Amino acid sequence: MRSPYPTWFYLPAAIIYAVLFLVPTFASFYFSLTRWSLFDFEFIGFDNFVQFFREPALVTGLTNTVIYGVVTSGLKVVLGLLLAVLLTSQVIARGFLRSVVFFPVLVSWIGIGITFQVLMDPFGGFINESLAVIGIEGPGWLTDPSLALLSVALVDVWKGVGLATVIYIAGIVSIPQEFFEAAKVDGASAWQNFWHILLPLARPATTTVIILSLIGGLRSFDLIWAMTRGGPGFTSDVIASVIYKQYQAGFYGLSTAGNVLLFVLVTAIVLPLSRFLNRKEVEL
Repeated sequence: MRSPYPTWFYLPAAIIYAVLFLVPTFASFYFSLTRWSLFDFEFIGFDNFVQFFREPALVTGLTNTVIYGVVTSGLKVVLGLLLAVLLTSQVIARGFLRSVVFFPVLVSWIGIGITFQVLMDPFGGFINESLAVIGIEGPGWLTDPSLALLSVALVDVWKGVGLATVIYIAGIVSIPQEFFEAAKVDGASAWQNFWHILLPLARPATTTVIILSLIGGLRSFDLIWAMTRGGPGFTSDVIASVIYKQYQAGFYGLSTAGNVLLFVLVTAIVLPLSRFLNRKEVEL
């Protein structure tokens, strides 16, 4: 189908896109193959990428990025769907509860990170103090290497589940009520309505939530930096925090290579997943 607009009509947007995205992207690919500073650069081929994968801390950051993205996106899908089902029912104060669920989305990541850093303090933090009241010794949420990344991921889910819930609410209310009325006549239970009607017909919302949450999780930086700085040690480092640390240390070429790897990682995961989910959606 031929566009109703002349070709030159797209020129301003194309120029902006090229300047703000294409040029920096190709420049990053080039500088990832160099050892550079603000004043000069030296072409060194793939040495930065070789060094990246030889550094255990950098490989840990890559692994943590995948774990963090999968955990946060998975929990947002499940919790967002359950909250949306609740908030589209006849629950009391439904409008108020929707506002409460969505409110954390409006708060900045840094603000959330600093707040929960205080709340999760193992010595005097509100969460552990509350657990102590009922006789439970709270763990070191952000100081225990085995818990730090998961603790930040749970805070990420708490903040982001509101957006997932709103997307699911939009998907659920768009389902024609005739389906539920016909199921009611046939004597379908609430579980059958959920499994055979709501879940399949809310699939476009599920696809959107998965893709947006996964991209956000793989690119996460500010919350992790505000809460743990990648610590203790390197146990909660992700690629973005590793990149930032390399920039701080003056390894600009290595950090640029990390940026390229992050770009490739997000593309390699999200594009095939998006095509798979959209294909399944068309088949339905």
